[in-house]
Amino acid sequence: MAARLGYRHVTTVLEPSRKSVEGHPHFSLRSDAALRSDLLSVLDDTGISIASGEGIAIVPGRDVREAHVRDLEIMSELAIARINVVSLDPDLSRTFDQLALLAELAGSFDIETLIEFVPIFPIRNIDIALQAIEHVGRSDCRMMFDTMHFCRTGGRPEDIDHVDPNAIGYIQISDAPREAIIPDYMEEAVCERMAPGEGELPLAEILAELPGNLVVGVEVPQRSAALAGVSLEARMARCLSATRRFLGQDFTG
Repeated sequence: MAARLGYRHVTTVLEPSRKSVEGHPHFSLRSDAALRSDLLSVLDDTGISIASGEGIAIVPGRDVREAHVRDLEIMSELAIARINVVSLDPDLSRTFDQLALLAELAGSFDIETLIEFVPIFPIRNIDIALQAIEHVGRSDCRMMFDTMHFCRTGGRPEDIDHVDPNAIGYIQISDAPREAIIPDYMEEAVCERMAPGEGELPLAEILAELPGNLVVGVEVPQRSAALAGVSLEARMARCLSATRRFLGQDFTG
């Protein structure tokens, strides 16, 4: 479907943590070798690549090397270029040290590490993400720049002027109201976002400040539309069309 609509990449978790509202059966790329083989065949047939491996988290009391070495082996098998990491550990010092260990481990598989800042997580804004990147000290550890997270932490387009472009490794685009209308931030972020142009974020101004050679992920989950019967293909097509109107010719990723 992604190839048919004109997308160049997809992202994936190895195993979903929640039930699909689309009614898809549960899957596990961890335990199902045949599924991994089928996925590799489809990627080869379509020319689509997996731009990011999702579902990697730093949690209290568990070492990332123990938690994620097998996942990284599988992601390497699937030729996944980068992982997207969040931290749930409130101890920032430990978070930074674990990120350094994870980046080193991922680098041994030639996989880049992306740090995603989320307003309600310990790495809650772009400044803390930059501190984490500096602590890790590796060129293959950079930032996942999510437009909704950036704006909801008070970020303004002009603030990006002070960020080293090399510190940003990937863009996730979505739109949203300027102020939250869903009290639970994760509920909004994971289940209800808007296609570019449907909300109130200054996306054109933000994109004008960001590097133009990055992969741009369309991060627009829309559970309410799915439950209302709007097909996944229709939602994907609309979001891609809306995103392309914002990107223009400067973005090549």
